[in-house]
Amino acid sequence: MAELPPPVRWWGRPLGEARVHLELARLLLSATWRGEDVPHGDGAPVLLVPGFLAGDVTLAALHDWLRRIGHRSYRSGIAWNVDCSEAAVRRLDRRLAEVADRSGAAVTLIGHSRGGLLARALATRSPERVRRVVALGSPLGSQLDASALTLAAVGGARLAQNLLRPHRPHCLTVRCPCPFGADLAAPATPAVVTIWTAEDGIVRPSACRPDGAEAHEVRGSHVGLGVNVHVYRHLAEVLVRP
Repeated sequence: MAELPPPVRWWGRPLGEARVHLELARLLLSATWRGEDVPHGDGAPVLLVPGFLAGDVTLAALHDWLRRIGHRSYRSGIAWNVDCSEAAVRRLDRRLAEVADRSGAAVTLIGHSRGGLLARALATRSPERVRRVVALGSPLGSQLDASALTLAAVGGARLAQNLLRPHRPHCLTVRCPCPFGADLAAPATPAVVTIWTAEDGIVRPSACRPDGAEAHEVRGSHVGLGVNVHVYRHLAEVLVRP
């Protein structure tokens, strides 16, 4: 799983990521956005976790839509997802406890990109509070299997972490000794659903289909998975499962 770095440098498809605005426009014009062609929920709680270098604002459309179709959607409290993975999971664990206590039910975690990695580790750590994990374009099969430009950004974040925490030289690497790595690699409990795109320009598509996960393929960009109409349709179906 996440023990080894990607063996071959991959440059990704950065130009293809520019279509995110078209994907948002298509969503806003669709019957799905209006909630007309998807099943509605019964108030079950959902916690949204944004991707690397992103914050809750990037999942604002999904948050609002989930609430309009009958789910209790909650934000993670992340403004910029660049912190140490272990520190991020610990904060998310506290947020998960708040949401589970407030709603009185197990919570579905929906994570975009790195957010899916954090959600997957969190589900291992607190399985009694998690109903399922839905990962959108997350490299669950190999956590650093991303484009060269993305890995360069990770390297910059790693340098900043080393300056802030010099006693943790392996932060944001697969050699990190924190519990996050072990939680991410542990057998999936509860169930994991992945939604991925073969046109992903940020994360290598093969890394988004780990063994044992239920996988759904859509067309579109990596960045646009949070506003992809096909993703929303899959989410609506998954979230109403008993």
